[in-house]
Amino acid sequence: MANNKAAHLLLAPCIALSSSLALGTELVYEPRNPNFGGNPLNGSYLLQNAQSQDDHEDPNNPADLYQQPSALDRFTDSLETRLLNQLLTDVGNGNSGELITDDFIVQIVDNDGVLTVLITDRATGDKSEIIVSGLNPTN
Repeated sequence: MANNKAAHLLLAPCIALSSSLALGTELVYEPRNPNFGGNPLNGSYLLQNAQSQDDHEDPNNPADLYQQPSALDRFTDSLETRLLNQLLTDVGNGNSGELITDDFIVQIVDNDGVLTVLITDRATGDKSEIIVSGLNPTN
């Protein structure tokens, strides 16, 4: 018992000193998100995490709406362009002409320096007429 009392007498000041060293502080909330006052260096980390979790697909994404034309479509477009160029060259030489494709009909007539281009949309029947005057077919 004497040892117990001596131990208590020795431990009492140690406990009193150690309790004064253990001081408590206030808990302070610090936001992580920079939009709400957090550290701005957290922004890229939070954005990266959000993007890695995003599995939503945009149905109106222009990159998804584009379809690569087939080789046949590209060849047809190239051939139509070549034929239209040849038709315009022939008109420059004083000849008239017409080009019919799946989408439109192009009629070109040269009347004494007045060039008339009539374009008809085959799907809707709409017509456009372009008249250019002052041309001299001999030049």
